[in-house]
Amino acid sequence: MQDRYDVVVVGAGAAGIAALRRLAGAGLSVVALEARSRVGGRAHTVLAAPDLPADCGAGWVHSADKNLLAKPIEQAGFTIDRSPPHWMRQSFNKDFPPEDQRAFRDALNEFEERLRVAAAGPDRPGSDFLEPGARWNVMIEAFSSFYNGAEFDQVSTHDFVAYDDSGVNWRVREGYGAAIASFADLVKVMLDCPVATIRHGGPELTLDTAKGRLTARAIVVCVPTSTLADGRLTFSPGLPEKSEAAADLPLGLADKVFLGVDAPEDLPVDGHLFGHTDRTETGSYHLRPFGKPYIEAFLGGRCARELEVEGPGAMTAFVVEELGGLLGSDFRRRLHPLAETAWASDPWALGSYSHALPGRAGCRATLAAPVENRIFFAGEATHAHLYSTVHGAWESGLRAADEAIAALA
Repeated sequence: MQDRYDVVVVGAGAAGIAALRRLAGAGLSVVALEARSRVGGRAHTVLAAPDLPADCGAGWVHSADKNLLAKPIEQAGFTIDRSPPHWMRQSFNKDFPPEDQRAFRDALNEFEERLRVAAAGPDRPGSDFLEPGARWNVMIEAFSSFYNGAEFDQVSTHDFVAYDDSGVNWRVREGYGAAIASFADLVKVMLDCPVATIRHGGPELTLDTAKGRLTARAIVVCVPTSTLADGRLTFSPGLPEKSEAAADLPLGLADKVFLGVDAPEDLPVDGHLFGHTDRTETGSYHLRPFGKPYIEAFLGGRCARELEVEGPGAMTAFVVEELGGLLGSDFRRRLHPLAETAWASDPWALGSYSHALPGRAGCRATLAAPVENRIFFAGEATHAHLYSTVHGAWESGLRAADEAIAALA
């Protein structure tokens, strides 16, 4: 690693990889500094079992019909599965008959319509627009814990409504995280190299890193909001508006548990189950993704946080208990743990994806704004309409890189 670059990219998640590619393509000398020992950030695929790649983080190619990553992923040799998700259906109608499923979908649609109408007024918590005492409120909050990583009392109505979703969702058979990592030019990435301080008080920018000091003409910052909010990356002179904006865009939590299944043929391919419909603290279960013999369990919000605090294995025990309650005690004996995540405990994430706190939707623009036309900011939290997604992070990386290229030109 040399000690002087045109541009230094801080972080090699999706935004950092996109920025690195764009900057290198413009002929600039560039390096990406990544705190982890791998690239990809919160898009991360592991091999949970032989021939069973599992996405620990991002797993769905959202708004796939207009997602700028869908075509390049396929061109890179990865397999796109276009099977539609069955998130709102209940396989076997277990404890959730069809008429109740329709009632829940109707209640959720009506709630979202109230949010859209309310977005014309002052920004308020989404929970303000739940119908008092309504049967499906607990399920709507469970939906929010999966969708936002937080319940609606923590979610800005304006921000929620601003999200752009076409409703088309695909998956990558070999892993979304694996696809994103494959786009990184590892020759231009320095791993295990967290940045502690960015100094911008002089004519040159300097970065204090775990592997020494670097100088640059421009910097693209692509780190999670948690890194800025808690001071793991600082600026000198300070940039309090950035840390304050980041704190108002906290990372919600979405964790996963992967369970192998013996005699899986009893379960439908790409089936789905909600664990409970009478409480918010429940799991969402994807049965036999891609036809493989496993279950992907999804836990979010306060439920996931409390289980992480209990320690390793607590989430697995929770989902095994819920599935046993739905499918019978004998079914428990057919399940065996493969992997579980703990994103709130991950020191370089401390969460999964951003949501704006009530009244703070404008913080996305504040976080995205350049400083001195030489420090640029990217990451899913800086995208006004595609936050919380991989393609939103990727687009933001391209945008920040283009800003840096224009400034240096």
